[in-house]
Amino acid sequence: MTGVSVGPDIVSQTYSRLLARRTAVLAAALVGLMAGLVLDVATGPAFLPLADVVRSVLGQSDDPSINAIVWSIRLPVALIAVAVGMALGLTGAIMQTILNNPLASSYTLGISAGAGFGAALVIVLGASLPVPETYAIPVMAFLFAGVASAGVYLIGGLRGASSEMLVLAGVALLFLFQALLSLLQYIASPEALQQIVFWLFGSLQKATWPKLWIVTAVFLAAAPLIARDAWRLTALKLGDERARGLGVDVRALRLRSFAIVSALTGVAVAFVGTIGFVGLVGPHIARILVGEDQRSFLPASALYGALLLSFASVASKNIMPGAIFPIGIVTALIGVPFFVWLILSNRKAYW
Repeated sequence: MTGVSVGPDIVSQTYSRLLARRTAVLAAALVGLMAGLVLDVATGPAFLPLADVVRSVLGQSDDPSINAIVWSIRLPVALIAVAVGMALGLTGAIMQTILNNPLASSYTLGISAGAGFGAALVIVLGASLPVPETYAIPVMAFLFAGVASAGVYLIGGLRGASSEMLVLAGVALLFLFQALLSLLQYIASPEALQQIVFWLFGSLQKATWPKLWIVTAVFLAAAPLIARDAWRLTALKLGDERARGLGVDVRALRLRSFAIVSALTGVAVAFVGTIGFVGLVGPHIARILVGEDQRSFLPASALYGALLLSFASVASKNIMPGAIFPIGIVTALIGVPFFVWLILSNRKAYW
C-alpha cells in the first residue's frame, strides 16, 4: 500500500498562503470601513466634500462650520455605526460558533427582543418611574438583554446545555418577549406606542460622544476575553465530544460566551434600538472569506458587521432626499436579499 506524503515545506507554504489571504481580507475590510466612515460623515442634508471631511477629522480644517457639522453631529453617528456593527457582528459569530447553527444570532435567539421589551417597558411606565427615561431606557434594555441570555442558558441547561437545547430555548424566549412586547404595545397610549415603534425600528441619529465611549469601552473589554478563547471556539466547531477530548470545558466556554454576548448586545441595543441581520450576515460574509479558524473569523465578523452597518447608515440617508430611514429597516432590506442569495447559491459548504 502506497500513500502520498506531504512534506513540511508544502504544509508551510500552504499555511503561508492561507495566512496571507486572511490578512488581505482583514486589510480590505479595514480599508472599506474607513471609506464607509468618511462617506457616512460626508452624507447628510448637505453633502460635504470628502476632502473637507478628511481634513476636519484629521484636525487640519480651518472652516468652523464644517468642523461643527463633522464633530458635533455626524462623526458620533458614523462612529457609533462602526462600534455597534462590530459588536453585533462579533456576537453573531460567537453565537453561531457555540451553538453550531448558521441561523444563530442575538437577534434570532431572543436577546435583542428581551432588550427591546425592557426599553418598551420603560416607555409605557413613563413618568411613574423615579429615573428619567433617558437613563432608564438603556439601563433596562441592558438588563433585559442579560435576563434573556440567562434564560436561554438556564432553560437549555436543564438538558445539558447542548447546542440544540440552547437554540430551542432561544427560539422559545424570542416568541415570549415578542408576545410581551405586543402586549405592551396593545395597552400603551398612542404617544407611547409611537415612541416604542420608532425605538424598535432602530436609529443611529441620537448618538452622542458619551454613548459612543460606553459602547466602545464594553467592546474593548469583551474583545480580549473572547480572543483568549479563540482556540477553544475553533475546537468546539468540531463538536462537543471532540472539544472535550481536546481538553475544552464546553459548558464553561458556553457560559462565558453567553455573558459576553449579553453585554455586547445589551449595550448596542440600549443606545440604537434593535437592529437585525447585522449579527447574522456579517459572520456569514466572514466565514466565506476566511473560513472557520476563530483567530481570523472573529475579527473578520466584527469588521464586516461594522462595514455593513456603516454603509447601511449611508444608504438610510440617501433612499429619500431630506429624510433618514430607520436603520433597522435598511439593514433588513440589505440583509434579506443577501441571505436569500446565500441559500440559493448552495453555500452549504461554508456552514
